[in-house]
Amino acid sequence: MLRHAVRRVLLAVVQLALLAVLVFLLTSLLPGDAAEVQFNEQAGLEEVARLREQLGLDRPLGERFADWAGALLSGDLGTSLVGGRPVSEIIAGSLAATAVLAAVTAALLVPLAMLLGLVAGLRAGGRLDQAISAVTLALNSIPDFVLALALVAVFSLQLGWLPSTWLGAGGDDLLARPVLLVLPVAVLLARTVCALSRQIRAGTIAALEAGYTVQARRLGVPRTRLVLRHVLPNAAVPGVQELARTGDQLLGGVLIVEAVFAIPGTATALVEAVQNRDVPAVQALTLLLAAVALAFNVTADLVCRRLAPRAEVLR
Repeated sequence: MLRHAVRRVLLAVVQLALLAVLVFLLTSLLPGDAAEVQFNEQAGLEEVARLREQLGLDRPLGERFADWAGALLSGDLGTSLVGGRPVSEIIAGSLAATAVLAAVTAALLVPLAMLLGLVAGLRAGGRLDQAISAVTLALNSIPDFVLALALVAVFSLQLGWLPSTWLGAGGDDLLARPVLLVLPVAVLLARTVCALSRQIRAGTIAALEAGYTVQARRLGVPRTRLVLRHVLPNAAVPGVQELARTGDQLLGGVLIVEAVFAIPGTATALVEAVQNRDVPAVQALTLLLAAVALAFNVTADLVCRRLAPRAEVLR
């Protein structure tokens, strides 16, 4: 188990390093640069060239990459080309709202998906299973932005029950106004809970039909103990594997949710950095999101090994 964990972590580090090279190359291919964005169309070529020289954008690509990679290894994320602030300050200022949104979503996602999947699997083929399956399948087919706009139209514009935007609110305001989280979290939970609960349902059905479960039932093991000790750990394995993919889906959902509800988070900062051709900020924010996705995948793999050690023996 320890050897596998070390191997997976080292692989994730290599993937992140390769991604860093790819991100640097792709950002260098963006049309225009920060110097052109900061000046309007009336600016002269000399003014643009002077600013490009001040920002170091006229240096060779290899030299810029060497400086950026060296600074990155030392923990320096660079300086924003727009405003001159350290990129670490931009990330820190945008993390609060995104962290609160992600934490609340994750805290609700796992228990809700486990409950729905387990109930549906234990009553496979029944009316409750059919109702849960129908609802989850319908919600899973609705794109995030469509669901977000529909919820805003109904609960904000027509009924007036919930706010439709975070404008004027920051991460600290959420403790005093948790109602701001209701619609964004509902959008993030809709498809992720559906996908995760369906995997747990399938795992529950497979665990109930497994030989060890049948034998435990013959020996008179109480149903509650049977479910908690035998069915649930094995049913959770496909759910945990799906959770890694769900983490990637959540990152994409956050981009949409922050745009629709005007949330001043990490995704919003990334979009603004791309619009302003603020290359150091784009690079740092992209690597941050990639590191989170890799952490999801590594954690899910290790948890699966812990829940189902037989899979490692079979390999």
